[in-house]
Amino acid sequence: MNHNNLILSILCFSIFTTSIQAQNGSKPINESKTDTTGLTQLSEVILTATRTKRQLSSLPLPAQIVTKKEIRSINSVRLTDILNEQTGLITVPDFGGGEGVQLQGLDSQYTLILIDGVPLVGRSAGTLDLSPLTAGNIKQIEIVKGASSSLYGSEALGGVINIITEDPEEGFRGNIGHRTSSFNAQDLSTELNFKKKKFGINAFFNRFSSDGYDLLDNDVLNTVEPFSNYTLNAKVSYDFTENTKLLLSGRYYAQEQDNIASEDLQGESSINEWNAHLKFDHRFNDKWSTYFEFYSTQYKAEEFLNDNTGSRFSESDFDQRFLRPEIRASFSPNKKNTLVAGAGLTHETLDRTDFFEQPEFNSPYIYAQYDAYPLEKLNVILGFRYDDHSEYKSQFSPKAAFRYELTDELAVKGSVGYGFKAPDFRQLYFDFTNATVGYTVLGYNAVSSQLTELANQGQLTPETVNNLPSIIAQFDDALRPESSISYNFGFDYKPTSALSLNVNLFRNDIDNLIDTRVIARKTNGQNVFSYTNVDQVYTQGVEFNTKWKATAQLTVSGGYQLLFAKDKEAEDAFENGEVFARENPASPSFQLEKGDYFGLFNRSRHMANFKIFYTLPKWKMNTNLRATYRSKYGLFDSNGNTYLDDFDSFVDGYSIWDFAINKTFYDNYQLGFGVDNLFNFTDPQNISNIAGRILYGKLNIKF
Repeated sequence: MNHNNLILSILCFSIFTTSIQAQNGSKPINESKTDTTGLTQLSEVILTATRTKRQLSSLPLPAQIVTKKEIRSINSVRLTDILNEQTGLITVPDFGGGEGVQLQGLDSQYTLILIDGVPLVGRSAGTLDLSPLTAGNIKQIEIVKGASSSLYGSEALGGVINIITEDPEEGFRGNIGHRTSSFNAQDLSTELNFKKKKFGINAFFNRFSSDGYDLLDNDVLNTVEPFSNYTLNAKVSYDFTENTKLLLSGRYYAQEQDNIASEDLQGESSINEWNAHLKFDHRFNDKWSTYFEFYSTQYKAEEFLNDNTGSRFSESDFDQRFLRPEIRASFSPNKKNTLVAGAGLTHETLDRTDFFEQPEFNSPYIYAQYDAYPLEKLNVILGFRYDDHSEYKSQFSPKAAFRYELTDELAVKGSVGYGFKAPDFRQLYFDFTNATVGYTVLGYNAVSSQLTELANQGQLTPETVNNLPSIIAQFDDALRPESSISYNFGFDYKPTSALSLNVNLFRNDIDNLIDTRVIARKTNGQNVFSYTNVDQVYTQGVEFNTKWKATAQLTVSGGYQLLFAKDKEAEDAFENGEVFARENPASPSFQLEKGDYFGLFNRSRHMANFKIFYTLPKWKMNTNLRATYRSKYGLFDSNGNTYLDDFDSFVDGYSIWDFAINKTFYDNYQLGFGVDNLFNFTDPQNISNIAGRILYGKLNIKF
């Protein structure tokens, strides 16, 4: 299918269904006296956006929920499969093979990933790899777009994704499921739940393995090497009284994978991760409640390569620890006003190969948020957070949001907030020299001592040595956190109980972007690189979502994002006529115009999704068809001017179609079958995380 036609079809369908429903007035097709659609909307409660329970449909912030029902219907076993089908989100592989999520055109390093409200760690190069995360015990995924540092601090510059897992529920139940699919991928999950009166426990186990896959047949390396991993989750709850509750949860993850660099260099890599989370809630009365939590986690990764004689060629390790106590209080004098305030401390260390010292971060913080209805139809949220830090300048992060109901069917909303991302350990303490090529990368805090050591060893050119004092002086001040101002404005329109649509215009202005630059020249002809605050970039665009419950059995939804992601200095260079390009190396260069600048690398101008869900209650069967589309994007500069322009080489746009069908037998047995990437799209040269057509079968047994 032509990709542009796919986008046009989705938009036309959405406009068509909107107009039809509007003409029908307030009654949806096949409407009964019981508004089941309305009940579904009321059940969509979100916690992440405000740290209080809020109905999604009344929230003044751009947010969305992926429900447990949808996750089970599409038979997803990995978190990345789910996120790729949400408007404005896409997972992209990094150079190490991990998959991070891009949100509103911002890299994965700017999106905070939470599990049950607490952060995951293990960002080796800014990207938190999401591909290992299982979907087996996810109850709900909450996605909040726009700067959220006013509640969550660093890394929430672009938004927050909170993965909420199952809590203990009253009674005894359990299930076991197994999915087998192409490339000998095996996913086994087991869940047990028990709760009686005050005590409850929920335990979940998952094993996932694959033979990997290879998109290129003419080399000795696989695109993804064989691996196996295990996930164990457990939650224990105890209700002292109706108003006093304790929840203790833990998670353990382990993975083993082949590590093959060539025919002569082979080894293994391993990941071990655990976290422990203690939560204690106490409600004094209808107005006052308190909350205390203690969270600790460790992420450890090791890998090695041996040569063909069995001797150790290289090895590396990564050991990150994170600890955070936090206390929070909530005061609601009436139903129209809620004040939330909290304080905490984060303590973080990292022991890693190629660091010149073992760094340690300490950051106390406080935050507050006021959620009010000054008018019957006006909701206002005002909040701030203050982060102190042992290694960089303290940050004050305010945020404001509003939502006003113009009519019962139409509401407008908007928000503006400040977000920041602290320099990570790598950008501050890296001390790496490539053994083969010979270049060196130094963290900002390592420049003074390590550059002097290179000079003493005779590795720097005479010109660099002469300028050494002035070079080091440039690193006297602390590396500044990256910051952004995030703007979102849109509307929610619900002409009937069966139809809803929303539009959100967004812009993120990022300052003090941390980038690499050459700071010195080595005698071997290679460079010394470090990090500095240089660029100013922005992402802006519009997102559109619509959902139509045509009948009790049929639901259709679609989403679209238009994105412009650009570097402000690059725009000035194009506008001033300073950028040139060549059609090919032998042709003369020509001047480019402002309109020739495409934008940042690895960003698509258009992304869209389309989903159809259909249930057959009489047959105890459900089926769905989903499609996602990504337009062209550029991965590198191919004509030598360092920018991405219209005369560069691009990765062609593509669409992915997925199909699933599930049938329940005897209430407790469910068989599932499906095809992911129905039309077998692959692009071996450019896209490593799309393996081709995947056929699967799934069995789930409840007891």
